[in-house]
Amino acid sequence: MFACCIVFFLLTTWSPVECNPSPVLGDVVVDRSFIPKIYCQRSVMRTDFVRYHFNGTLLDGTVFDSSYTRKQTHNSLVGEGWLIKGLDEGLLGMCVGEIRNIVIPPFKAYGEKGSGTEIPSQATLVFDILLADIHNPKDNLTIENQVVPESCTRKSVVGDYVRYHYNGTFLNGVTFDTSYQRNSTYNTYIGMGYVIAGMDQALLGVCIGEKRRVIIPPHLAYGEEGAGGVIPPSAVLVFDILVIDFHNPNDTVNIQIIHRPEACNETTAENDLVRYHYNCTLVDGTPLFSSHDYESLQDAVLGSDKVIDGLDEGLRGMCVGEKRVVTVPPHLGHGEKGATGVPSSAVLVFDIELVSFEKGVPPGYLFVWLEDSPADLFAALDFNKNKEVPQEEFGEFIKLQVAEGKGRIKPGQIMEHVISDMFHNQDRNKDGVITADELKLKVDEDKEREAARHEEL
Repeated sequence: MFACCIVFFLLTTWSPVECNPSPVLGDVVVDRSFIPKIYCQRSVMRTDFVRYHFNGTLLDGTVFDSSYTRKQTHNSLVGEGWLIKGLDEGLLGMCVGEIRNIVIPPFKAYGEKGSGTEIPSQATLVFDILLADIHNPKDNLTIENQVVPESCTRKSVVGDYVRYHYNGTFLNGVTFDTSYQRNSTYNTYIGMGYVIAGMDQALLGVCIGEKRRVIIPPHLAYGEEGAGGVIPPSAVLVFDILVIDFHNPNDTVNIQIIHRPEACNETTAENDLVRYHYNCTLVDGTPLFSSHDYESLQDAVLGSDKVIDGLDEGLRGMCVGEKRVVTVPPHLGHGEKGATGVPSSAVLVFDIELVSFEKGVPPGYLFVWLEDSPADLFAALDFNKNKEVPQEEFGEFIKLQVAEGKGRIKPGQIMEHVISDMFHNQDRNKDGVITADELKLKVDEDKEREAARHEEL
């Protein structure tokens, strides 16, 4: 018996094969109606486990059973006696997506006894079969279509946290889930059982920016039970993965110095006011923010929680004119919640150029001496020697010390405001002037507080 090919446009990716004689297996007659080339990389062998849809009829067209009425495939091992002999033979060599018409004589079906009330004695059976899925219980994870970036310097390991996009399909190409539709990556720790076993394996050893297709047999996926009415029992899953980024909870800030001026006598440190240009991107180069989008430089006082911890660290120890690339893991960035414009758990890359900085003062201080303070500080403050210092006189003295390089005022704030705060701290009775009894250096105040604390203890 010969069969002509019939084109069924069940999926746009399927294509017909040339007409070939249908195989005759003993007295079982197989008509191969349609074979999709794209999925015909593997065909059914004995001991394989298959999922298929079928319509079962008698020779006169009477339907005795159909998987379509149950809205689920029939699932079985092949060649192990789970099926009637005719089906065990007729399913051999099938590809996923293939359609076959199988005619089975009684002695390879239910013989003289028949089956129930639907299949009479000595009935020849006709099965129209669509193969949905195939795997072998001994199958392992399969990785295909791997595209690894040339710039790969690090591969994922157990315990890493990975952000990736995926399309999830069955072997027949039907999509069951995709991260792209949610416009959000799927994020997880790997090698720790947070995802199905096959995906845990598939995400190990990947590079940032890598693409790979992984085929996961059901015993490494959702097994015989399936999942949530979306994934059928014993389904093979296919994931097309794009790795966006990954990090390890133990990662620190990575600093790559691109340019450092030869003349570098002073570097940034905690409490300094820094002014810098930056571009911020994701690891894949997606732009997020840039100081060049604004009219003024970005500025921050280091150690004051004005920028994320990783950037604060990356700005320390820099010279004016230095350029760096600073990679910040999410636990030193915007964390699991992300921020406006920043995805959750995203690794951030900052391209930084330090333009200028001002040395700072310790926390809690508004002014520090850069050399010894005057032996009689009040006398130095009291220009007109009237034994009291108003705010104007106090301000003139502080400005003079800063101008002569003898002292440093807290950077990043309006000087008049800082001087006003300093004056009001010293004007203890709030009468608008400072007297000798009121005036104290902050360092002396701190010593008195420490002594009092020890006395209380």
